[in-house]
Amino acid sequence: MEPTTPPTQAKTLRIGVDVGGTNTDGVLLDPSATAPSPRVLAWHKTATTSDPGDGIRAAVAGVLASASVSPSRVAAVSIGTTHFVNAVVGRDASRLSRVAVLRLSGPFGRHSPPCVAWPPDLRRLVLGYHASVPGGLEVDGRPIAELDEAAVRRECAAIRARGIRSVVVNGVFSPIDAVLRQEERAAVVVREELGSRCDVVCSAEVAGLGFLERENAAVLNASILAFARRTIRSFRAPLRRLGLDCPVFITQNDGTVLSGEVAARLPIRTFSSGPTNSMRGAAFLVQGQVDEAMMVVDIGGTTTDVGLLLANGFPRQQAAYSELAGVRMNFSCPDIKSIGLGGGSIVRKGPVMTIGPDSVGYKLIEEALVFGGSVLTATDCAVAANPSLQIGDRALAENALKEDEVEQFKLAVKRKLEKAIDTMKTSPGNIPVLLVGGGAIFAPDELEGASKVVRPKWAEVANAVGAATAAVSAVADRVISTESKTMQELLEEISQEAIEKTIAAGATRSSVKVVEVETLPLQYVENISRFIVRAAGEFDFSRTDLVSDPPLDSGEPELEPSQDEQLIQQPLAQQERTNAEPEINIDTYRPRVQDRVWYVSETDLDWITTGCYILGTGGGGSPYSHMVRLREMLRSGSVVRVINPHDLPDDAQVGGGGGVGSPTVGIEKLAGDEMVEAQVELYKICDRPATHMIAVEIGGANGLQSMLLGASTSMDLPVVDGDWMGRAYPTKWQTTPVVFNERTPIWSPIAMSDGNGNVVVMPKASSDMQVERIMRAALSQMGSQTGCAEPPVTGAETKRWVVEHTISQSWRIGRAVARARKANRVDSVAETIVDECGGPDAARVLWKGKIVSVERTLRMGHVYGECIIEGADVRDADDVVTESGDPPAAQFRGTIKIPFKNENIAAIRIRDSGNNQDKERQEDVLAIVPDLVCVIDAQNGEAIGTPEYRYGLLVIVLGIAASDRWTGTERGISIGGPEAFGFSHLSYKPLGKFVKPKSVIDEFDAN
Repeated sequence: MEPTTPPTQAKTLRIGVDVGGTNTDGVLLDPSATAPSPRVLAWHKTATTSDPGDGIRAAVAGVLASASVSPSRVAAVSIGTTHFVNAVVGRDASRLSRVAVLRLSGPFGRHSPPCVAWPPDLRRLVLGYHASVPGGLEVDGRPIAELDEAAVRRECAAIRARGIRSVVVNGVFSPIDAVLRQEERAAVVVREELGSRCDVVCSAEVAGLGFLERENAAVLNASILAFARRTIRSFRAPLRRLGLDCPVFITQNDGTVLSGEVAARLPIRTFSSGPTNSMRGAAFLVQGQVDEAMMVVDIGGTTTDVGLLLANGFPRQQAAYSELAGVRMNFSCPDIKSIGLGGGSIVRKGPVMTIGPDSVGYKLIEEALVFGGSVLTATDCAVAANPSLQIGDRALAENALKEDEVEQFKLAVKRKLEKAIDTMKTSPGNIPVLLVGGGAIFAPDELEGASKVVRPKWAEVANAVGAATAAVSAVADRVISTESKTMQELLEEISQEAIEKTIAAGATRSSVKVVEVETLPLQYVENISRFIVRAAGEFDFSRTDLVSDPPLDSGEPELEPSQDEQLIQQPLAQQERTNAEPEINIDTYRPRVQDRVWYVSETDLDWITTGCYILGTGGGGSPYSHMVRLREMLRSGSVVRVINPHDLPDDAQVGGGGGVGSPTVGIEKLAGDEMVEAQVELYKICDRPATHMIAVEIGGANGLQSMLLGASTSMDLPVVDGDWMGRAYPTKWQTTPVVFNERTPIWSPIAMSDGNGNVVVMPKASSDMQVERIMRAALSQMGSQTGCAEPPVTGAETKRWVVEHTISQSWRIGRAVARARKANRVDSVAETIVDECGGPDAARVLWKGKIVSVERTLRMGHVYGECIIEGADVRDADDVVTESGDPPAAQFRGTIKIPFKNENIAAIRIRDSGNNQDKERQEDVLAIVPDLVCVIDAQNGEAIGTPEYRYGLLVIVLGIAASDRWTGTERGISIGGPEAFGFSHLSYKPLGKFVKPKSVIDEFDAN
């Protein structure tokens, strides 16, 4: 019989529910209780069901019954769920609506349409229509174009004709649009035209800067709105039947909650709430024991999630982009490292014991030895190693491991966890580690890198505890001028904005505080900085304006239980593999080369892109957006032709071009026609048109520009297999034509276009350095992102000056990385790249280790800094333990530093020495410009750019001998060497002997 509660008794209790892939966990707690009173009054686990409402009802009913508590004492229910993300991952057509996208972007982004890089099946399912209308902002807040409301109305007619009821409005730099509010104004027009039953999503409400990534997130959000409304209503209904008359909240990715109505409007914010709930719950359970930043290790059935909980009580968020179901996005998401270690991980014995990464997953209770199955799992080994564990039938696992194998298992688990923790740490010092999750039973009591290991009571339901204790938060992300106010004044102003937004979201004013602040000056943009401020506070339960159910439109069906129980229980990584495109056979693949012409395919492009970023030596910018654009051109029938520079006629006119500007602007104001427009304007003052195209630099994003310009649907010109740098350099005067100095200036005349009707043409200049200075000055007035067209040089000059076959070199490097990944041998990818770059005489692995420190500063538009890398074993072998128990030997010991100016300048080993009086004698230069110093991710072989350096990354540092175009003369070393970067105290010593890259055309010509 249900106990009664005096009517005067206040509502003080909270219920948290976490709907996981295998189990739905519930807890009832009293957040006001203090020791020795228990905070967690009851907890309950139940199997996750295909209709999540059933599991939620069972979990809530279970905790109420267990604690003998009346529902009238419950102040709120908070729910964390994977249901929305499963709809996307599973490509569930019954849950995903078709979406129309309206861009407020003027002339920009026309070559990168919405959903351009999505998996084809998901794009076909979701994207129903798209159009671009005048609008959008420059980085300083000036309009690219005024919003054209009439154009919006015309596009609404096309959307109505297609029967689409979900619309995304995405404007260039809309997250900083606090004055013109173009997205909001366009949304009003859309609702007027399409009616109140139309869902309109403004991208700025979903995510921050990054046009394509924000748009992707907004489109996915729009596609599940109808489903989200029905689902959240289905959560509320069973709770009412249990007598709960209280607000229902949904937990979001940053560890805070949304009201049901807001969650139904922004369901994408819940996609990564599971790991966050565990981290917040762990912190709550150890209040009074740990009062600093801590590492939370959540060991589940299939994987272990490791994340850093900051001193402010919130998880560290990912700094850049995340990916879900093949879609790249930039919405707020916890920075989590997942490894293949869980209770269901399959253990294989032998001379070398391995644990996972494959797992029996939700079938643990059927297939593990202790449950009568035949598969040796981590749970079986834990039972065999610890007599106190009472899981299943202990007798079935007692003889599963010999005594020495028990020790191997313990060591393997220990090293897996230590490596994951070390990767996620933000400083070298030890840090408290909290163990939660059902699999924490087999984790050791001591871990290297942990100041202490804590196993909180109720750790197995930390995820539900986190849901119950989640707070309210909001973010203010603005790019504004620092000219008229001090940084402190601006910071206070934006902090107050974040506080007011948090209060509007439902927090009590007295509880709100600023928990995170970040200030970022923008490259090449004068007196402009980006401010990101996060505030958080406790929910105000006295408010009634934020607790209503999401509306259900007439004609919109109530939720029908889905028959996707297998999908719910299937690990996310496995789901994504199911949807992956088939791979080509790398070993048998041959590029198409006929009659000395290489016709670039999508596979070639993928490999070239990977190689370009590695040859960028940390700079040059990511080629990703240009690769996506070029791939779409190829898919639409465009042809890209590459020729060997030796095949150029002497009288050929070899033109070139590249992008110039701020990376922050580049991620918002996507390329339009500025590159081609600059070419058109340049050739109005040149004697002859270009007959061929060449890249100004192969390193980074500009490495693909010659192919974009030369494609048959663009200028339709053959592309030269080479460039003017053989790498990336920060300035135009650091190019091989300037090194040869056969005529000066080389880079005049020159043209630059902003793609919005503004063109600068410089017919004459006194020097190449003056060209650089003048163009940089004009850049800030042209939106800080432009396309530049360089004057053509003759075929004869090209053959003397070019760094040869660098497109081929990029292709070979990319192929090496692809081959290593496919064979699961990324640990040897560096050595494979060395072979492709001429062997050990021309290239070498300089270092392997972990980034332990990064410093950056902005000077005259360029990012200067220094990266410190400590030697370490970077092989992905943390699950390997030999019979002797000895760890694999570290390949490199000590520390190196890499100074950079946009690009890496040198790799310098810091030798241990007791003599501190002569610092130069303590440093050994392993490689220095003009030789290439490339940093790649040890876990996947991809390049890591200087903006992406951060503590904990496991990296490999490669040195590649520079072309003899640079090293053959003193002038080349002067322009591209250490003196040009302010390192005059260091002299250039060749890394090795340059080996000219092997031409793909020479090797694969069909004739």
